[in-house]
This record gives sequence, structure tokens and C-alpha cells, in this order.
Amino acid sequence: MRSPFRQRAQESPAIEPLPAVFPKIQGAELAAAVAGQRIAGDFYDSLRVSPERVLFGLLDLAGRREQNRGILSASQQTFRSLGVELFSKTDINESDAMTELSLHLNRKLIDAYQGVHSCPAFIACYHEKFGTLCYTNAGHTPALLRDRNGIVELSSTGLPLGLFSHATLDAPIVGVEKSAVLLIVSRGVVECGTDSHDPADEFGLERVKEALQQAPLDHAQAVCNTILDTAGKFSAAASLCDDLTALALVRTS
Repeated sequence: MRSPFRQRAQESPAIEPLPAVFPKIQGAELAAAVAGQRIAGDFYDSLRVSPERVLFGLLDLAGRREQNRGILSASQQTFRSLGVELFSKTDINESDAMTELSLHLNRKLIDAYQGVHSCPAFIACYHEKFGTLCYTNAGHTPALLRDRNGIVELSSTGLPLGLFSHATLDAPIVGVEKSAVLLIVSRGVVECGTDSHDPADEFGLERVKEALQQAPLDHAQAVCNTILDTAGKFSAAASLCDDLTALALVRTS
């Protein structure tokens, strides 16, 4: 018997979300890359929300892309419209704004799917003037922040979106020093590996860290390409992996 939740997802309007166009950032660069079969629920977006702030995020919606187009499109509309509304003012509490944005996205996902549907997500706002990053990690693969002191994991600050209507997430703020890089990868990158389905054979987060340590830091696109190329070579003997997505922010000055 087909799941009623799956049936509702299939009835969602087949509207593709708008393609992300990364804004120019003073003293920093933002880019993304995708490899694999492009059939799962990976989705990223970014927009300028004020003269000094850029909002971006990577979502990993459970299920297949053809079933989730309408849900992704509805989530993107909320992300863009509410993101500007919450972050456009100069004097705001970024952590409160990020928590509120996550709460509204969470409810939009539940409403759009008409039920529970897991969506790990990493959402962040970069402040050009201060070089700071306010973020929430809703059950997503840890983001990695590499600077001169090494690599730090920005781990989960709450449950995945789409599960509980009143779930809230913490929204810490971290500094991004010159020449530092923030890397976010989808679960597909971490889990890509051999056909044995043994977690020990997966590419894994530690190999992502190793690749990041060796990646050139002159361009965000080069960071993304290095990570996906390394994961692809590791899993070359396996069947073609599902979505592999990398998103990177490099502070250049």
C-alpha cells in the first residue's frame, strides 16, 4: 500500500524552485556545486537581504525530487520573502531572526506536505562588515569551518525541519577570519561509497575534512569542486551516487 504522505507529495504542484544566483559579497565569495544523479532532495539558495547581509542555506528534503518540487518551491518562497523581512533592518538581533526564519520554514514544510516530512537544513546569514556568521543547523551534516587554527564542526543546533510544528533551534554566531572557509556538504557526500552499504566504506566526514584541508582557498567554487572530485574518485567503483552537493563561503579579505 502506498503511503498517504507519499501520495500527498506526488500531488504537489510540479513547480521547480528558482535557480540560485549567488550575490556578490564584499570581501567574501559564495559558491556551490552539484554532482551525482540529481534525483534526491538537495536544494540550496542565497540572496542579499540587506546592504550588509547575505542569507544562504542548504536543505536536504527526504524523498525524490520529482515528488518534492512543489514543497521546495514553497519553502524557497518563504526563505526569500521572510528572509528579507527579518534581516533587512540594520538594528536586529540576528539570532532571534534566524530562529524565527527556521520556525516559519519548519511550519511551511509541514503545511506544504500536509504531514511530517524530515528536512535537515543548514541556514546562515553572513555579515560583510563584521565577518560574522549566524546559523542554525537543523539536524544537517555538520558544516566545517576551516581557519588558521584547524577545522571546527558546526554541529546540529536542533531537530530537522518538518517534524514538529513548534520545534525551535538555537542560532549561534561565529567569526569568520580572513582566508577562512565554511563548507557545507549534503548527506550524499558523506554517505557516498561502495555498493556494500557498510558505513565503514562510506566517504565519511573525516575524509571531507581531509579534502578541505588540502583544498585551495582562493575561490569558493574551487573548494566545492575539490570536495566533490575527491568524493567522486573515492566512490568510482560504486554505482552512481545520488545528489552530491557542496556549498562554500570563502572570506577573501
